[in-house]
Amino acid sequence: MLTSLRTVIRNRPLPVVFSQNPTQTTLVTACRAFAGVSRDTQSVIEGVRNSAPRFPTRPVLSRQRPERYDVASREALHTRSSFNMVSSTTMDGSSPELVWNGAGMSQEDFMLKDECIVVDEADNITGHDNKKNCHRFVHGQETGVLHRAFSVFLFNESGELLLQQRAADKITFPSVWTNTCCSHPLHGYSPSEVDTPEQVADGSVPGVKAAAVRKLLQELGIPPEQVPVANFKFLTRLHYCAPDSDTYGPGAEWGEHEVDYILFIQTKVDVKPNPEEVGDFKYVNLDELQRMMNPASGLKWSPWFHIIVEKFLTDWWKDLSCTLSTDTFVDVNTIHRVL
Repeated sequence: MLTSLRTVIRNRPLPVVFSQNPTQTTLVTACRAFAGVSRDTQSVIEGVRNSAPRFPTRPVLSRQRPERYDVASREALHTRSSFNMVSSTTMDGSSPELVWNGAGMSQEDFMLKDECIVVDEADNITGHDNKKNCHRFVHGQETGVLHRAFSVFLFNESGELLLQQRAADKITFPSVWTNTCCSHPLHGYSPSEVDTPEQVADGSVPGVKAAAVRKLLQELGIPPEQVPVANFKFLTRLHYCAPDSDTYGPGAEWGEHEVDYILFIQTKVDVKPNPEEVGDFKYVNLDELQRMMNPASGLKWSPWFHIIVEKFLTDWWKDLSCTLSTDTFVDVNTIHRVL
């Protein structure tokens, strides 16, 4: 009976139901796809599924997060900002395409789920590792694991820059002000966020841009159609390393060590911030930003934003049209090192 069922399944694409237990995933998929099989067959499948070994619960990170939002608010947030998992596969071994999904997940969950792209100092890909491991500054990896990142600078039609204040719940650099969006291209998703050397060399970097679109939606609620991939301008790369000493004190066990791809875009957007990612946001002109960054303001800023402001931003911003429409400020070959 099970042999005949496998024969039918092997030749037909099935919707995948994702679970921590791959044995259960396969069997639930079969049951849902072939609800019309006999009760005897379904009973056999259910018995095997219930006896399958269960994976242990994922560990929880040590830094606890205050529960600031009620259940209704959290469900509304996840409905608004999450991506759907869309996948189909066959039992002949072909792999499903996965679309990133943040529904119902905490900052700690993202640290364990998201796989960063690990690189060497020349930005050559050497593998991938989860976000937690990449950002841990501990014995044996005192400066974390070098990985790819991106920083989006989004300007409105008046040429003002959209800033965000990172949420207080963030594991690294909570509550600091920074550029519009900063995050990581990830391994293992569709569309691919892993750029090849050729795509970096020609400045197209579709993977990094796809990651930027994904995170602008997830963090700021900006619809993808308002930030088309084709409208982003990749300018250059920055290699920096910064422990989060403000949050965790001397010898901080968390920090950033990244090759950061800098992206500019000018467009009109609707902002609906995700409170688990963003504490506040504000459009500013260059003079307003300089006043905000005066130490007398008491505001804290991300280390990568500090570096970009000091080294590049004024020149790029003063002639924004030139920056966006020409390659005057584009430098795809240099990795600027500030260590």
